[in-house]
Amino acid sequence: MSPRISLGMWIILALLAAFVLAAAGADLLATHDPLRQSLLLRLRAPGGAYLLGTDDLGRDLLSRILYGARASILVAALSVSVSLVVGTTLGLLAGWFRGWTAVLIMRFVDTMLSIPAILLAVLTVAVLGPGFLKLVMVLGLTRWPRYTRVAYAQTLQVATLPYIRAAEMAGCSAPRLLLRHVLPNIAGPLMVVATSEFGLMILFEAGLSFLGLGIQPPFPSWGSIMSAGRQYVARAWWLTVFPGACLFVLVLCVNVFGDWLRDRVDPRSRGRG
Repeated sequence: MSPRISLGMWIILALLAAFVLAAAGADLLATHDPLRQSLLLRLRAPGGAYLLGTDDLGRDLLSRILYGARASILVAALSVSVSLVVGTTLGLLAGWFRGWTAVLIMRFVDTMLSIPAILLAVLTVAVLGPGFLKLVMVLGLTRWPRYTRVAYAQTLQVATLPYIRAAEMAGCSAPRLLLRHVLPNIAGPLMVVATSEFGLMILFEAGLSFLGLGIQPPFPSWGSIMSAGRQYVARAWWLTVFPGACLFVLVLCVNVFGDWLRDRVDPRSRGRG
């Protein structure tokens, strides 16, 4: 495969970088306080001092979208980190020790995968209550089985390599073998999974916030912005169009980047459907 990056991929990377920088620099880029309300300015059309208009409480939509990007990306990053750590740890243990350890872990994985992730997330958040940390933990602990499956399959392959067996016979401990030798060899496929899961976590966060179970008002989230603006679609289209477009573009870019990364890690996947 050619090592060159296509123009289209450069555009995708530039867009991803723009979203990350906008989220990180929301304090500097926001032209107004995203929480400041003014009923005299409510539902102003895009233009002038309010580039993307205002919402039903007179808050600047551009500023709220910037801070909403920070919330979405931060929740997705932390959720993916939790899933990655939990799923990889269990997959490594199952693939290395095999036997009843693998049977118990993988049957639990099958059980978790039989439950729709978004349904499990909604039910869990509804029981525990909304909140930033609760949202991160719920999303992280509902998506770990996919990492476990990948880590398990990859560990089974790597564990049979000659140098792994030689290190084991030389007296190298299991934790050292797993962390120093096995994990680096399976990191590529796990990063591919993490990339694809990142876009899904952004959608989950937006969906839960849309339902009122995610980031709580008055703090902005793309999902909550669209939820509040749905009753004004006829007269204030910008309340749903602009955050929805940002959500669409970000998730699309993440998914395209994930496909590209998958092809880099495993060129054979290019020919698969």
